[in-house]
Parts: sequence; C-alpha cells; structure tokens
Amino acid sequence: MGKEHALVISNHRSDIDWLVGWVLAQRSGCLGSTLAVMKKSSKFLPVIGWSMWFSEYLFLERSWAKDERTLKSGLQQLRDFPLPFWLALFVEGTRFTQAKLLAAQEYAASAGLPVPRNVLIPRTKGFVSAVNHMRSFVPAIYDVTVAIPKSSPAPTMLRLFRGKSSLVHVHIKRHAMKDLPEEDEAVAQWCRDVFVAKDALLDKHIAEDTFSDQELQDTGRPVKSLVVVILWACVVVTGVVKFLQWSSLLSSWKGVAFSAFGLGVVTLLMHILIMFSQSERSTPSKVAPTKKSKNSEQLEARDNKQD
Repeated sequence: MGKEHALVISNHRSDIDWLVGWVLAQRSGCLGSTLAVMKKSSKFLPVIGWSMWFSEYLFLERSWAKDERTLKSGLQQLRDFPLPFWLALFVEGTRFTQAKLLAAQEYAASAGLPVPRNVLIPRTKGFVSAVNHMRSFVPAIYDVTVAIPKSSPAPTMLRLFRGKSSLVHVHIKRHAMKDLPEEDEAVAQWCRDVFVAKDALLDKHIAEDTFSDQELQDTGRPVKSLVVVILWACVVVTGVVKFLQWSSLLSSWKGVAFSAFGLGVVTLLMHILIMFSQSERSTPSKVAPTKKSKNSEQLEARDNKQD
C-alpha cells in the first residue's frame, strides 16, 4: 500500500469516512497524492472543502449527463500522475442512513436483487467508467469496508471538534485490476457482488465485533508526518504572532472588536461545516435521463428506480 496506483471503493458509513481514508493514506505514505470523487458542493466547505479543491479532487454534480465528461477528463489526467496515487470512489452515491437503507431494501425487493442489510445498493456507472479509463495504468482496486464497534460512539465532526475520540475498524482487500471482466455489464455486476460480500462481512462484524480471526495489522504513525505537522505549526504560530505585533490589533478596542468578529466568522463557518457533514442531512444522488445502449439503459433504469 502506498507503492502503487489504486482505485479505492468503500462503503459510506459515517460523516467522516474521508478522514478515515486520509489516515490510511498518511500511514501508507501517500496522503499528498490521495484523491477522491466528491459531490460538487463539498469544495465550498470551509477549510476542508478548500483543501480538497486545491488538491484537484474530482467534483461531480450527481447528474450523469454532466458528470460523464468531467469524470473522463479527470481520470485521463491521472495517467501521468508522478506519484503512486489513490482515487477514492463511494459507489453507494450517498452516506448510509436508516431511511436510505429502507428505500434501498424496497427497491431491491421490487427489482429482484439481494436485499441489503448494512450497505446501500451501489450505483455502478461511475465505477464502470473509472475501471474502463484506469485499467491500463492502475494495477489494483482496494475494497475497503468500514465498521464502527459496538462499544464506540459513531464518529462525527462534532465529536472531533469537542476533542472526543471514536474507534473505527477497517477491512481492506486487494483486487488485481487485470482480473476484472471486460464488458461493462460484467464490471457493474462485479461491483454489486463486492457489495453483497461486504454486506455479509458487516454481518459478521455486527455479530462478533471483528471482521475476521486474522491478527490485526497496526500500520503505526509515520514520524515524517509528525515532523511536518510540527514544522507547519511553528510557521503558522510565528506568522500569527508577527502579524499581531505588526498590526497592533490587540492594542485598541477597534482591533479587539475586529479580532472578535473574525473569530466569530470562523466559528460560524465551522458550524456550517459540522451541520453539512451530518449523514441525516445528505441527499441521494439524482440521475438525468440520457440516451444509452440497451445495457446502459437497464442500469440507469435501476438507478432511477432506486432514487
């Protein structure tokens, strides 16, 4: 891990799955070259969204008619990426909630598909497109399953800002890209089969609070990352102190009022970030009707019915 290009697919379980991915990437030594496919509105989030924007994440509008070209262009640019990269794709299309699970179960029952218990039904068009464009230069797919132990509260942005920790269990399985089928419908079915297996794996975790009997692998925390954080913290703190000394903001009531106003704006922005990140406020993706081949029309009909 961290030594090869990889397409990462994961269940979308919590408000901060992106942070779990960042931790994995950091401990694998490829955080700087980790990308993800996100909804377009995410890039306007204060601080976090901006960092994703500057890192050249792929932002989609949840309309395949508009997103197909964006996704194709972004994936083609990765062909010449100079470092081993991860591209994360949440193929469920939205975060997991009980309400969405009930809707997915109703759809699965009516469409004759396996009824999910712990995941949503994957939306496969983006995954099929990613495989088609990345097959020649990406050797692996990392199948990531995220679960929350019974003894740990669900991780949220609010808990993070309050300084409270949460425990997350992660199971990773590597699939060789060359082993995937060639036909689009077969690739889509492969993705659906992976999520059926993921559902069973989560059943096991719910029953036993662990994914398997295999020994857990502690990836550890790289010293390099700690050094980088310390150096940047010193640079930022020094810059803030120098700025306050130069501007004399705290030497007058106007300066204090201006500083308090700035702090209030930052607090408001972070509050918006927290509210935006809650699973209950996320919405399922939409699909615009377009003319496709017979197989594509069948897949799109399934996705539209699921919505």
